[in-house]
Amino acid sequence: MKKLLFCAALCLVVPFLFVTTVQAWSPEKDISVIVAYKAGSGTDTGARLLMQYARKYVGQTLVINNLPGGDGKIGWTELARSKPDGYTIGFINLPSFTTLSLMPKSLFTVKSIEPIANHLTETCVVVVKADSPWKTLQELVDACKAKSTYRCSTNGNKASNHIAAQLFARSANFSYKAIPYGGTADQLLALRQGEVQFSCAKVADIAKLATGAAPELRVLGVFAKNRLPEFPDVPTLGEAGYYKEWYGSARALVAPAGTPKEIIAFYEEAFKKAMEDPDCVAIHQKGNLNMDYMNSQALADLIQKQLLFSKDVEESLFKK
Repeated sequence: MKKLLFCAALCLVVPFLFVTTVQAWSPEKDISVIVAYKAGSGTDTGARLLMQYARKYVGQTLVINNLPGGDGKIGWTELARSKPDGYTIGFINLPSFTTLSLMPKSLFTVKSIEPIANHLTETCVVVVKADSPWKTLQELVDACKAKSTYRCSTNGNKASNHIAAQLFARSANFSYKAIPYGGTADQLLALRQGEVQFSCAKVADIAKLATGAAPELRVLGVFAKNRLPEFPDVPTLGEAGYYKEWYGSARALVAPAGTPKEIIAFYEEAFKKAMEDPDCVAIHQKGNLNMDYMNSQALADLIQKQLLFSKDVEESLFKK
């Protein structure tokens, strides 16, 4: 009788163990990681650093696939259309992704993706050339009010740095001409070459250009409630009487919509381990990259908040 009961119990347990084993997932070949900006851009630089360490925890090579163009729309459209089998993932930038998803005839929406994990959260700053005549935000604002044709380079129409410029200009009550360059690297190159008078970008993108013995850029203000440790002498926009809230960008990993939960869970755990790796932490700190891990649920919540922010931005910042 005892033997019969044991066999019956075993019959119940073994199938359960078998199902659990079958449902586990791990990649068996290289993974394509879509970056919607050119090689050398801020997103690309951060992505390559993370993938370098994530390989250890993913178990396969993560190949960066740069698909620049359309202010990010080309790469994100391809990501949305990719097969949800775990072999294509990618980076989105917030709020650029949510803002562009709201544009008429957009080929992707927030429902086109499955959140995996957030990678970076970065604060925006206002910058000018190092040899610019303007040494303070007030001087720049006064100049823009006196000459409304001054130009500001952006990383794309209605993209994150364009939004920053709009927040700055609206709060300081001046007009300017936004010039989209399709990516932060080209945007900052335009500023350094004197094609525009000022720009807004993230700290990691300008850190090396604004420090050292011969800096090319000068930081005039930061979009934060408190001064940044990296630039303790630079005031916040709020201190100068302008935009008083934090503003910046999140760079996050996502998969195409429909990617199975076990695949999302695999990547979520692998990237968490990578971002906790001491060597990975050290190299991010050296590059002034602010790692800010969020799991898939926290990232999903952030995307929804950014979608609401983008809707408000569309209504308040870009209407004539």
